[in-house]
Amino acid sequence: MQHASGRLRYHLPMNFLWFCFIGLAAGWLAGQLFKGRGFGLVGNLIVGVIGAVLGGWLAGVLGFTKSGLVAELLTATGGAIVLLIALSFVGRKK
Repeated sequence: MQHASGRLRYHLPMNFLWFCFIGLAAGWLAGQLFKGRGFGLVGNLIVGVIGAVLGGWLAGVLGFTKSGLVAELLTATGGAIVLLIALSFVGRKK
């Protein structure tokens, strides 16, 4: 739905792009923190975007609120790290 001023139409794509950018940065950062346990640059970037969703969900479950760029980046990085740890356990069982 479009706001009377026409702004909503432009905020949704920008919010999505911003979310992807934060996720990509978080995946790179998580890959740097877990050297040797990552999946390469592209894999870590995908893990970062998925980790951003996971981190946001975990923060909500744990009752943490986030506000600002640094908090969003930390939340997404935390989710990416949790995802990398979980994926490393799955890889070991094979």
